[in-house]
Amino acid sequence: MSESVTVRVPAKVNVQLAVGAARPDGFHDLANVFLAVGLYDDVTVTPADGLRVTCSGPDAAQVPLDASNLAARAATALAERHCIAPDVHIHIAKDIPVAGGMAGGSADAAGALLACDALWSTGATREELLAICAELGSDVPFSLVGGAALGVGRGERLTPVEVGGTFHWVFAVADGGLSTPAVYREFDRLTAGTRVPEPVASAALMDALRAGDPVALAAALGNDLQAPALSLRPSLAGTLAAGTAAGALAALVSGSGPTTAFLTEDEASARKVADALTASGTCRTARIAASPAPGATIQRP
Repeated sequence: MSESVTVRVPAKVNVQLAVGAARPDGFHDLANVFLAVGLYDDVTVTPADGLRVTCSGPDAAQVPLDASNLAARAATALAERHCIAPDVHIHIAKDIPVAGGMAGGSADAAGALLACDALWSTGATREELLAICAELGSDVPFSLVGGAALGVGRGERLTPVEVGGTFHWVFAVADGGLSTPAVYREFDRLTAGTRVPEPVASAALMDALRAGDPVALAAALGNDLQAPALSLRPSLAGTLAAGTAAGALAALVSGSGPTTAFLTEDEASARKVADALTASGTCRTARIAASPAPGATIQRP
């Protein structure tokens, strides 16, 4: 058994998040087009006397370190399947915004799962790992896979999506988080009494991804959770306006927020938009990243 294993996992942005009506189980059917972006957490697992989680990096204090942590749950789920005691120290080096709508917790779960699989030499198949990911949460399977994909059902059933180029983004990080369940509840409140259409992937968006065309992609972006996120956090409208005024091709709330995402024409434009957002005072910080990015990847010494 090796001394430790480190896995690097990416953040994500939803270039389309179409949300259906609430199902009897409380979840919503989705058409969720994910792009992995080049902001990463590093998850390191080391043999220990019991299960322990530590975290470092920006906003590490907001990350739960008990059994509710998704990375801890991932280690426990894999261990139970293979009749192994989940005796590992999981250390998460955070760089993905916490509670920011960029699937940081889901990424850490995928990272811990892949790292524990390697540490314990379980021989789990890719299908088994993806099944565990789906049990842990709707975004976790994509964190394992990375690249670009369409997620349906709760978002956990993935189909790879072809991307014909590199897209450049700026992510404006807000103070504090937004609860994903709270945003979905607000979606249900705002759509009460209306007919919510079945979620389907946008053909124009898929074409823009295949072509690697940022202008076409900008015209096709969509997020049905943006209105409820703005309802709960009206100040995000100022951030979206500041990025658009600085020259972003498009602006949207990332997932359930409160991070906001700005698509730009190229890396130079991204730097300009990031500087303007930072100067605007409408966000805590602005981060530049490109997509697509690889999924969970074991880091070799």
